[in-house]
Amino acid sequence: MDSTLEAAAVVPGTVLIPVRFVWKHGGNSVYLSGSFTQWSQLVPMLPVEGCDNVFQTVYGLMPGYHQYKFYVDGQWRYDESQPYVPGEYGVVNTVLLATDYMDVDNEAFRRMARVTDGPPPEVVPSVSEADLQASRQRISVFLSTHTVYELLPESGKVFALDVDLPVKQAFHMLHEQGIPMAPLCDFGRGQFVGILSALDFILILRELGSHASNLTEEELETHTISAWKEGKAYLNRQNDVHGRAFPRRLIHAGPYDNLKDVALKILQNEVATVPIIHSSSEDGSFPQLLHLASLSGILKCICRYFRHNASSLPILQLPICTIPVGTWAPKIGESNLRPLATLRPSASLSSALNLLVQAQVSSIPIVDDNDSLLDIYCRSDITALAKDRAYTHINLDEMTIHQALQLGQDSYSPYELRSQRCQMCLRSDSVHKVMERLANPGVRRLVIVEAGSKRVEGIVSLSDVFKFLLG
Repeated sequence: MDSTLEAAAVVPGTVLIPVRFVWKHGGNSVYLSGSFTQWSQLVPMLPVEGCDNVFQTVYGLMPGYHQYKFYVDGQWRYDESQPYVPGEYGVVNTVLLATDYMDVDNEAFRRMARVTDGPPPEVVPSVSEADLQASRQRISVFLSTHTVYELLPESGKVFALDVDLPVKQAFHMLHEQGIPMAPLCDFGRGQFVGILSALDFILILRELGSHASNLTEEELETHTISAWKEGKAYLNRQNDVHGRAFPRRLIHAGPYDNLKDVALKILQNEVATVPIIHSSSEDGSFPQLLHLASLSGILKCICRYFRHNASSLPILQLPICTIPVGTWAPKIGESNLRPLATLRPSASLSSALNLLVQAQVSSIPIVDDNDSLLDIYCRSDITALAKDRAYTHINLDEMTIHQALQLGQDSYSPYELRSQRCQMCLRSDSVHKVMERLANPGVRRLVIVEAGSKRVEGIVSLSDVFKFLLG
C-alpha cells in the first residue's frame, strides 16, 4: 500500500516512531493535523488501494502523548472508533507512544527517521520563471479563444431595476431577491445605464446618518435611484483630478466578447460584475440583458477546462502562501504595505461601513481577541437592514457588527461559522484547490486561517487570483 512519509522537526538525536494514521470514513480530500505539527500543517492522506473510503499516511512521532484530527473535504473531523477526548480544538483523537511502540514494521523508515544534524530544512515547493510564464500563457490563450457564450446558463432569470424607482423600494427588492446588486434600466430611453450595488446603500446610509442620529424611512423615500446616481456623479466630477465632466459610463460586454477581455474589464474598472447585453439592431436599440458575468464564472470555466490536464499548469500545484497573491497579516517585525483589515464583533456598524469604503475592500473578517475567525462582514450584508425596515430605527454608531449580522440570521448561533459565509482555506492549500473553491457561485474570497485555531492569516479574493494568473 502506498503511503505518505512525513516527519516532524525534533531535537537532534531523537528517534522518530513511524505511526500509521488511518481514516476509514470516506471523502474526496483527507488531511491529518495535530499537536505534532503545532496544528499549523496539513499532512495529505492517500487513498488505500483496493479499500474504498479508506485513507492513510505514515508520520514520524516522538515518544509521548499526541492529539490529532482529520480535515475531510474542508471540515474538521475526529474518528469515534479511535481514542478521543475534548481538547483545545474541540474533540480530538489521541495517541500515546512508548519508546518501543511500532505501528509500522519498517526498519528502513526507523533508520531514516533518526535525526543526527538538527532539524531537516524546510522544503518550499516552487516553479521556475519559465514554468510560471508558460502557465500564464496557456491560461491567456484559453481565455482569448473562448467567448462569453460559455458563461450563459441554459435557463435562469436576470433581475433589473427601473432608474425611477425610489431607493427605498430598490433596497427592499434586492433584499427580497437575495442579490447584492442589479443592473439599472432607463425604460424611457430603452437603455441599460448602470448598476445599483450594496456600496450605493452603504454610501446612502452613511450620508443620511451624518445628518441625523436616526435614519428615517421618509428620507429614503425622497431619493429615486436616478436622483441618487446624478448626485453621486456630481460629487465624483467635483473630486476627479482629471477634470472629467461626465459620470462613469456603464461597463458592459457582448456575448461574442472573449473571456479574457471581460476579465480585464472587471479588473481594470474595479467592478464585481459586467452585464452581458445583446441587441439585434445595428443602432443598439432594444437591448437584451442576457447575463451578469463575474470572475467566479470565468474561473469556473478555467477549472473545468484544466481539471484533467492540471500538469500543463505547474503553478496550480504551488501552496497559496508561496505566490504573491492576497493580503496577509504581517509577521513579527515585518512591515505590511497593504494591511489586513479585521474587526471585533463588538465594533460599531459605522466603523465597518467606513472601513469598507475607505480601505476599498468588499469584506472584513470578524475575529475574537485571539484573532480567530468568527464571521465575516461583507458589503452585501447591508441589505439585511431592509428586513422589518431596520434602517428606520437604528443608529450606525450604536449597532454592533454582531447585531447587524444577526439580522435575518436568527436560526444560527451567535458566532457559528456558517459555511456559506465564511469560506476558508489554509496557507498550505494549493493554488488549484483555492481556485476550485473560489469558482463556486457566490464565493468572492477565502479567509486564510491557521489550522486548528482558525487564527486569520490572510485573505485571497477572486480579483487577487486573476491579477496573478493574467500577470
